[in-house]
Amino acid sequence: MFSHRFPATRLGAQLARKLAVAQLASWSPAQDTEVSETVATVVAELAANAVTHGRVPGRDCELRLVLSDRAVRIEVSDTRTERRPPAPSDIAAPGPSAESGRGLLLVQALSGAWGVTPRSVGKTVWAEIVLPGVPARSAEARHEFGEGGRGRG
Repeated sequence: MFSHRFPATRLGAQLARKLAVAQLASWSPAQDTEVSETVATVVAELAANAVTHGRVPGRDCELRLVLSDRAVRIEVSDTRTERRPPAPSDIAAPGPSAESGRGLLLVQALSGAWGVTPRSVGKTVWAEIVLPGVPARSAEARHEFGEGGRGRG
């Protein structure tokens, strides 16, 4: 498991992405490039959302990565409680001229499952990137990371 706090700023979100890529490389230098790029994209989206919508002045966000034999689990936590992203089942595509609103659609498209979990202070948005060669998860396998959460899979 890897965990690191990052400032709730745009530079902090960039740092989270770079740390995720470096951690994947340290776990497996031969890590599949597609997995690394997918994790980097999902971390970038979740971290950007955390620093944009979950920012509380003076409080950091947190990145957590967990590697299993099936997937890389990404968790990005912020300390804002009153602003929760929509549930995965409630994500709708924005209009063609909308300038935002596509990030969680991207997370949904790239991950095997994702969801939002409340914390005592704030929330955690998580996503699981399935490793190559691993079949789609069955209902019994959903608790691999110790948390059901909401998501697809």
